[in-house]
Amino acid sequence: MARYTGPKTRISRIFGEPILGNGKYLTKNSNPPGQHGPTRKRKTLGEYAVQLKEKQKAKYTYGVLERQFRKTFDEANRRKGVTGENLIKLLEARLDNTVFRLGIAPSRPAARQLVAHKHITVNGEVSNVPSLSLKPGDVIGLKESSQANTGITSAIKGKNPKHNWLDWNEAEFSGTFIAYPERESIPENIKEQLIVELYSK
Repeated sequence: MARYTGPKTRISRIFGEPILGNGKYLTKNSNPPGQHGPTRKRKTLGEYAVQLKEKQKAKYTYGVLERQFRKTFDEANRRKGVTGENLIKLLEARLDNTVFRLGIAPSRPAARQLVAHKHITVNGEVSNVPSLSLKPGDVIGLKESSQANTGITSAIKGKNPKHNWLDWNEAEFSGTFIAYPERESIPENIKEQLIVELYSK
């Protein structure tokens, strides 16, 4: 699938939760998209369909295409530990996701744009690769010239205190990726075991 650029609410309605940001419109219409709305009879999903839907949810949430997602899964499978948890940890360690978690950008797409436009540095070096996998100890910051851009700095909120695997220095516009997060600390509602079962077929 190509990168999705359509209405965010449509995707949220498919999964019944605000996976792409603001979910205020779900209170008005939480029915899945499609003709006839709530009156349409919908089939009970089979095992494969449930697993596929969970994988699609993870891909939409983190903004990853199929080939990249499969590579991330293969890397998670090679590592020691539970494959599903490793997968979520690797997705969380992506540069664009970390920029979002640090509060530098209001959403993952916005974070991806900041990285692609060379506003973000990793250990002092400018990086324009959103999929860059961070390692514990890496320091992520705003490029010095970008710190004077009020359009960027005004959107900075600072990290959520619940994200204890990150540290944010407001004075220096930089944050540290302390460690890979534990699964229970990651708020995303993704059943990663279903994804493992799908790729194990």
